[in-house]
Amino acid sequence: MHNARERIAHGEWLDELDRAADRLDLSADARSVAVDLFLSDVPEADRSKRAVLAASLYAGALIAGDGRSQGTVAAAAEVSRLSIQSRWKELLADAGLEPPSW
Repeated sequence: MHNARERIAHGEWLDELDRAADRLDLSADARSVAVDLFLSDVPEADRSKRAVLAASLYAGALIAGDGRSQGTVAAAAEVSRLSIQSRWKELLADAGLEPPSW
């Protein structure tokens, strides 16, 4: 769980995550996991935040059983599919979760 200070500091990005989750019609569980993953690994550079946001959405949806394709999430988050593909497994591993092996 992340504290209120982190949520406030990254509020703009969490709002963007929520808008993308709305476009994807993600469940509350998927959104919650995505927020936790994002706040666990917020990059310093603003240009990298959108890619981590998208990877967090993709991974959060997978974990919650509300999976979406990388392409669908990429479109909703306005990034390339490659941005998600290159980050989601590392994001899960950094959170202490094992990515699926399929």
